[in-house]
Amino acid sequence: MNITFEKTGNVTGVITLNIEKADYEANVKKGLKNAQSKIQMPGFRPGHVPAGMVKKMYGTQIKAEEVQKLISEKLYAYINENNLDVLGEPIAHDDQVDIEKDETFVLHFDLGLAPEMNVELSTSDSVDYYDIEVTNEVIDAQVKRMAQQAGHPANVESYEDRDIVRGVLAQLDENGQPFEGALVVEQASLMPTYFKNDAQKALFAGAKVGDLLVINPTEAYEGNETEVSSLLKVKKEEVAQYNGQFSFQISEISRFVPAEVNQELFDQIFGEGAVNGEEEFRNKVAEDIRKQYELDSDYKFLLDVRAYVENKVGQVEFPTEILKKVMLNNNKDKGEAYVEENFEQSIVELKWHLLKEKLAKANNIKVENADIKAAAVEAARMQFAQYGMTNVPVEYLENYAEEMLKNKQQAHSLIERSIDVKLVAALKNVVNLNRKAISVEDFGKLFENK
Repeated sequence: MNITFEKTGNVTGVITLNIEKADYEANVKKGLKNAQSKIQMPGFRPGHVPAGMVKKMYGTQIKAEEVQKLISEKLYAYINENNLDVLGEPIAHDDQVDIEKDETFVLHFDLGLAPEMNVELSTSDSVDYYDIEVTNEVIDAQVKRMAQQAGHPANVESYEDRDIVRGVLAQLDENGQPFEGALVVEQASLMPTYFKNDAQKALFAGAKVGDLLVINPTEAYEGNETEVSSLLKVKKEEVAQYNGQFSFQISEISRFVPAEVNQELFDQIFGEGAVNGEEEFRNKVAEDIRKQYELDSDYKFLLDVRAYVENKVGQVEFPTEILKKVMLNNNKDKGEAYVEENFEQSIVELKWHLLKEKLAKANNIKVENADIKAAAVEAARMQFAQYGMTNVPVEYLENYAEEMLKNKQQAHSLIERSIDVKLVAALKNVVNLNRKAISVEDFGKLFENK
């Protein structure tokens, strides 16, 4: 087989394959013989159907399969052997081929090539790096969240905002009196905090266990059928029947009470004996916050590196038409409108992907299985931490991480995260860091309208 490559532009080229009969003939004969051994046909013993009959029935199909295998094998081997930096998939020309009658084939494939981009970085390149301040206020807020997450419900005697109130809810007539056949909810539970009507909400101010109040659920929730039906335990279509007043006899007031900030909380959060006393606890909390803030700072740093190198490289030529065809082939169910709508952003992301690959190669970034597993374990740790579970056993985290890696999409995301982590660590030692101290509030503002 003769294969040639010709550049047709700065970022485009064509590969031409000249296929001769000798290139595929042996494999076709082998395929026919294999088919002959498996075919079962009335009047013939298994494996003894005449070769001529097998060729007549399956010859064209087997020839097509073997030629396609040859094309795929030789095309990608040529690309790899000649280090052609191809974007997307080769696009086949509409070459006229009669697979049954032709013995030689000349096929053409358009290639989109990655543009040349110089993205070297050194200490002469300066990029901002934000050191987020861990203040006492930030530590206080985190301690408060931890105490809240470790809290428990407790019965109290008088109502305060966000309490849960339970009791008997009974329908009243137009005169505000109980009546026979009225709707009664024996175990009604509500949170006045979530009432949409302030006047109804105010009825519970200072209320105590044993008090009898008169409320209007429809007014309280401003006619929200879902809320009212849930409270009254009736169907939505029945809600309109109960738009009047109800008595509410308070039998219980429940309040969620934060845990006390003491050794019991310290042991619960970080493990028994891991920290002793409030000072050590606050120091440990501060340490964990700094680690999280550093991850946030690293994320912002990578965004700033991206903006910096994209600006440094400037405008880049891409094989637009070929990439649009590739995108359309990959999204046939969405059509050309989808391609036109999303193509520009896809090129923005492709440019950064190529730049990141070059940065990773320049800094000898390699991701091993251990890195991916570590990223999965850290992702699992962060997920549990969101729910206040900061002392999850390592074995449990590793098992959770293994389940995450079974999902291809999550695994790909973790590979990208591993590359990002290593790349950030490397680039922090390559470029000149323009360090800036910043509060967590002001750091958050850097992402507004982005």
